[in-house]
Amino acid sequence: MIKVSLYKDGLTGVIITPCQKEYEKARQEWNRAVQKFPEVIVYCSQISDIQNAVHDARRHEMGIRIRSGGHHYQGYSTGNGVLVIDVSPMKDIRLSDSGQCIVMESGVQNREVYNFVGEKGYPFPGGTCPTVGAAGYTLGGGWGYSSRFLGLGCDSLKAVEIVNYEGKVLTADETCNPDLFWALRGAGGGNFGVVTSLRFQLPPRITAVTLVELEYTKPGLEEMAGFLEVWQKWLVGLDPRITMNISMYNSPQDGLGIFGRGLFYGSAEEAAAVLNPFERDGAVLSYEELSFYQAMEKIQSSYPDSEKFQSTGRFVQRMYGAKERMQIAGLIAKQAEGSVYAAVTVYALGGKIREVSPVSTAYFYRDASYIMGIQSVWENDCYGEINRQWLYPRFQYIKGLTEGSYVNFPYNRLPDYEEEYYGENVCRLRQTESRYDPLHVFSFPQAIR
Repeated sequence: MIKVSLYKDGLTGVIITPCQKEYEKARQEWNRAVQKFPEVIVYCSQISDIQNAVHDARRHEMGIRIRSGGHHYQGYSTGNGVLVIDVSPMKDIRLSDSGQCIVMESGVQNREVYNFVGEKGYPFPGGTCPTVGAAGYTLGGGWGYSSRFLGLGCDSLKAVEIVNYEGKVLTADETCNPDLFWALRGAGGGNFGVVTSLRFQLPPRITAVTLVELEYTKPGLEEMAGFLEVWQKWLVGLDPRITMNISMYNSPQDGLGIFGRGLFYGSAEEAAAVLNPFERDGAVLSYEELSFYQAMEKIQSSYPDSEKFQSTGRFVQRMYGAKERMQIAGLIAKQAEGSVYAAVTVYALGGKIREVSPVSTAYFYRDASYIMGIQSVWENDCYGEINRQWLYPRFQYIKGLTEGSYVNFPYNRLPDYEEEYYGENVCRLRQTESRYDPLHVFSFPQAIR
């Protein structure tokens, strides 16, 4: 990469353009199925780099995309012919003067947060994939393996610093720009401006958690439907110390399977009592008491460096009967041609998440029992469109059983995406957008309008 101090009319930072050999690597997202070709990528290491990028893009009437970890499922952190403001070099992370909060710049990734808090004995309500940007994760609400016990990522957020459409630096918290602070907790990344730093309340220190793994050996579709029955009943009145996600999957190598994991904030013996309904249903469970850092390190080690996939998720608000459960299990009975992994995954909600009002933050679907996601993964580019077409009718079926889509699991084929992502908070979000970005400088295919 070439370090420059001047590009066009004052662009600063590390600049990558299509004529440079670094461009091909720099333009890639984590989801390699996304192939976009921005006009320029600006790696920003300080706020002035971001400000100059905003001014330069506006001066040249160029679209802006904002990127931290590059994990947006639909690739909205990049685009064709746009200027990408990449904040990944902004890695500063520290304890506040009081020691009760953690302050991080917007380029910090999940694994870097865990490294920092782990050595100090703290847990953190972050995400699961190591290279996801903590900022983007939080702005979309932020589901992770601590959510039912510590809340969503956005629930610990105390303040945000952001560069707006004029290049001005704004602070948003409960007393300063409170409407913007409300919106930044759940409206998703890319709206309103470029986040430069975030302040989080730290939870109490802990000595250990229990990492739980669950597996059914060689289940058929009937066993999968039976698992869903146990799952939905298990969530009712569930101990808030546990958060899990579990996948019903189909792969050429393993065939049909069920596998999941999660964290329990307590001992292995207590965790076993909580998970007993699944053991009675035939699941094989394992429990390992570890430090929080060790548990997250083990979870994150299972993620690949990149994938090619289409994936999305919806909020489940009710119980399903036997016929519906069988139809849900049947969604992955036959994979798309070229698929190496297809799954319906359930992510537990409730607990601390539900204690917050749906209108207290932009994240609306607080009362949902769980998220239901569906995905397909492929390796050869020629199968991309086949897999996307496989997913669409299956998503349509799930959509008919659910209410609302999770903005951190976005889908480009949602016609009324604002209502689906934000529920009754749409109008207030549009008002906030009009106030803080009246010219819609920060726009992308599913931006708040």
